[in-house]
Amino acid sequence: MNELPQQLANGLILGAMYGLIAVGYTMVYGIVQLINFAHGEIFMIGGFGALTVSLWLPSDFPLLAQIPLMIVFGVICSVAVGTAAERFAYRPLRGAPRLAPLITAIGLSILLQQAIWKWYPDATKDLSFPQFDADPIAFLGADIKVNSLFILIAAPVCMFGLGFFVNKTRSGRGMQATAQDPDTAKLMGIHTDRIIVMAFAIGAAFAAVAAVGYGLHQGQVSYLMGFIMGLKAFTAAVLGGIGNIYGAMLGGIVLGVAEALATGYMGDVPGMELFGGGGWKDVWAFALLIIVLLVRPQGLLGERVADRA
Repeated sequence: MNELPQQLANGLILGAMYGLIAVGYTMVYGIVQLINFAHGEIFMIGGFGALTVSLWLPSDFPLLAQIPLMIVFGVICSVAVGTAAERFAYRPLRGAPRLAPLITAIGLSILLQQAIWKWYPDATKDLSFPQFDADPIAFLGADIKVNSLFILIAAPVCMFGLGFFVNKTRSGRGMQATAQDPDTAKLMGIHTDRIIVMAFAIGAAFAAVAAVGYGLHQGQVSYLMGFIMGLKAFTAAVLGGIGNIYGAMLGGIVLGVAEALATGYMGDVPGMELFGGGGWKDVWAFALLIIVLLVRPQGLLGERVADRA
């Protein structure tokens, strides 16, 4: 049990990344009932946008000063791709059968992934992401890398900011109205197309922040990184209750902690030795999703914005 604080810290870091990405899934689904399976690649685009800034800057430029620039450019890249996807790929299919936008999302995911692989220099291999050269910080029995502190700070700041925006601003209330009944919201003078674009943009911005955290934590980015992270984030969104922004973060944290604990301890359970270690972490993540959906199909927080579907 001496490793428990470390495993909890690892799970919290993973969960914060999952939760930030999951916000994009849950916001888009809550408003337009669309599972944007290209969101993982939008996350990946943000990571490559941030890396591009780091490569442009002089080698002696302080990393602490690089991070705000990396966030800004990563957000710009992700938001540009996310809003373009909404305008040119999803909006024309808004009245189409549900299978059409789903297939489009999968096709867009493959397109973005292959575009980076083809045209970004050296993207066929994992690319190094800038790192702080500092000793880990000891906290409550766990050693936390300085590079991982970014995601632990960014996740709550982003979530509190989003909560304030949704609950206290005119545009946020417009989002709530559009999620509840888009036709009535339009009759009340709400520009629903603008609200939908805003939902895509916010989700993409959160994904870009998560991508910077991923790069700092892992020390590298890859054109393939959006696939598994996107699946895990979608799992987190469903786990927390898709359509609920706080549920997305809760689902991410629960998933990350469960994954870390299963990876660290499942091999110590008698009869389960073969199922321990990092090779099974994805299996346990999706097994948790199945269990939660069997017990509580609406997710942990149970937001029921999808009833009109």
